[in-house]
Amino acid sequence: MKKNLHFFSMKLGDLCSCSCIKLTCLGKSFGYGMASVYHYLIFKLKPFWLQLCYFMCISFVGFLVLKVLKPRSSNSSNPGPIMAPANLDLFFTSVSATTVSSMSTVEMEVFSNAQLVILTIIMLFGGEVFAFFIELQIEKSKLIVKRKEIVENVSIVVDKDDHGPRINELGEFACNGSFENGVGNFPVANMNEPTAITISTPHHDRSSNEDLKYNSVKYLSHVVLGYLVVILGGGSILVSMYMKLVPSANEVLKAKGINTQTFSVFLIIATFANCGYIPTNEGMIVFRKNSGLLLLLIPQVLLGNTLFPAGLRFVLWVLGKFSQREEIHYMLKLDRKISIKEQVGYPANEVMISTIHCFYLIATVLGFIFIQFILFCSMEWNSDGLYGMNAYQKLIGALFQTVNTRHSGENIVDLSTIAPAMMVVFVVMMYLPPYTSFLPLINDERSIIGCCDQRKKRRRRTLVDNLLFSRLSYLVMFIVLVCIIERKKLKDDPLNFNVFNITIEVISAYGNVGFTTGYSCKRQLNPDGLCKDMMFGFVGRWSNAGKIILIMVMIFGRVKRFNLRGGKAWKLSTQDL
Repeated sequence: MKKNLHFFSMKLGDLCSCSCIKLTCLGKSFGYGMASVYHYLIFKLKPFWLQLCYFMCISFVGFLVLKVLKPRSSNSSNPGPIMAPANLDLFFTSVSATTVSSMSTVEMEVFSNAQLVILTIIMLFGGEVFAFFIELQIEKSKLIVKRKEIVENVSIVVDKDDHGPRINELGEFACNGSFENGVGNFPVANMNEPTAITISTPHHDRSSNEDLKYNSVKYLSHVVLGYLVVILGGGSILVSMYMKLVPSANEVLKAKGINTQTFSVFLIIATFANCGYIPTNEGMIVFRKNSGLLLLLIPQVLLGNTLFPAGLRFVLWVLGKFSQREEIHYMLKLDRKISIKEQVGYPANEVMISTIHCFYLIATVLGFIFIQFILFCSMEWNSDGLYGMNAYQKLIGALFQTVNTRHSGENIVDLSTIAPAMMVVFVVMMYLPPYTSFLPLINDERSIIGCCDQRKKRRRRTLVDNLLFSRLSYLVMFIVLVCIIERKKLKDDPLNFNVFNITIEVISAYGNVGFTTGYSCKRQLNPDGLCKDMMFGFVGRWSNAGKIILIMVMIFGRVKRFNLRGGKAWKLSTQDL
């Protein structure tokens, strides 16, 4: 019996040890597999596919989490039980938050506090500044590998126990003495010690350059992280204080049952990321008379997107005044003889711009805002959207509205009531990329060299270049597809479903803005007794196929910077040949 127990215990021990070994091997294999996948994603995939995978992963994970969490049981606009949003609507919302488009197919007050927290995280990860921070981390990983592959220097060790000098590979004497009359004359004091001589080589220079680039990218990532924390943290505190100190704003949240802290953080991150989602069904319309709140949000809109390059350069300039770190001055220098991609790395192509370019960018952004502000005040001053507001509130509201037309998408008026001419201006503003700037035709050596360097690379992918259409061509295709899919509604409900409203919705999704004309049951030619006005976007009334098309438009718009030069193969005139 004892022998059997001993034998059984030995077998059990062997089985456990084998299981542990198998688990260890499985863990190592999994680790190696994940490392291989990471290495492939970082070093093999092109930036376009890498960024596309990043946004799609966030969208799918966000959708799954939103699906698991339960929505609110009731809200201010619907006291009865709330039906959970459909799967497609949840995925649409997740994609919209990831691409910071703020297109909506469900009312925002449907989401519970936990779901609002998840949407906040999704918007943060999808924002322009955080995406740039992730790109810097990827670039840093690439530079670490490059540094390991470079031979830093060549060391020559000379053994002074020999009777004569040893000559290195370059034909130089590795000694501390002199050579006279063909005989080596060496100091006796150093004869018992080997001497190491470091010879500067191109590998050493390249290594120093890679070290400086790595340190610059590492420091820049810390600056961007600090930029995020300070602006988002400070903004959340200020908004939270405002909501608690101003009774009119606080009463809105109490009536809707929205947590003040959640609202403050959600609003600041959405505004800074230029998403435009607001936890209230009415958006910022319900806060249109709270001029102080609007003034707090305007800097967030600008610093999070259109003026991010200028804001980042200003922060580096201030840090350079108080620090002599080589990395700061290296990044601020932006040598015109070297492309930005070679000097700092790929992610800094659009963000790290010269001082003169920053001034032109600021002038362009402020110029667009000024033009829109004048037009909006002249055309909408006495409109229904600004009814009941005093002159000061109208001025601040008009400024807030025009600042948001580029990318944020927060509005204080119902866009369906705005004059068509003003909507055309808004459409043009939504179409423009975030870093659009007016640059006079000057001799920019860095730009010229950059173009020359890129020509050689483009020769290898001329087929891809020829197949790419312009951004406007893709938008026309998407608009035509939506019109085909929704052709029955275009015929039966022309006041709501018309080409102009569809164009606004598509361009708003492409520009990741979120402006929408909405849907009104009052505009139906054949009134439907079952129709009920809902506070979500016009796309919420589209068919599932139309929503899927708009999902594609939002994703395409989020990665549009990779296709800014599309359509170059098409020539509109023989003079362009």
